[in-house]
Amino acid sequence: MDAENQVNRADLDQLTGSAVIEFGASWCGYCQEAQPIIAAALIQYPNVKHIKIADGKGQQLGRTYSVKLWPTLVYLKDGVEVIRIVRPRDAKIIAAALNEIDFSQIN
Repeated sequence: MDAENQVNRADLDQLTGSAVIEFGASWCGYCQEAQPIIAAALIQYPNVKHIKIADGKGQQLGRTYSVKLWPTLVYLKDGVEVIRIVRPRDAKIIAAALNEIDFSQIN
């Protein structure tokens, strides 16, 4: 997992626009399995920021979002959580949630 751990909660709360925060760990099997479907869904939403956070022991950011399982996708619209998906297994579910935060893809 490419860590962008220099990001803090205040930074995320101040984001404008649409974003998906992905909490996980590089050694996590569920995280590794989910990467292709997350990538497949996100490629259709170039306006959505994708921020990967390497979570784990001693990492406080995940705790501020009450992350308990990996991967957890937290969907933000203007810094406010709109939807959360834990251990996604289907790109369609990820895309449906992306529609909630990025209206540019709705026909």
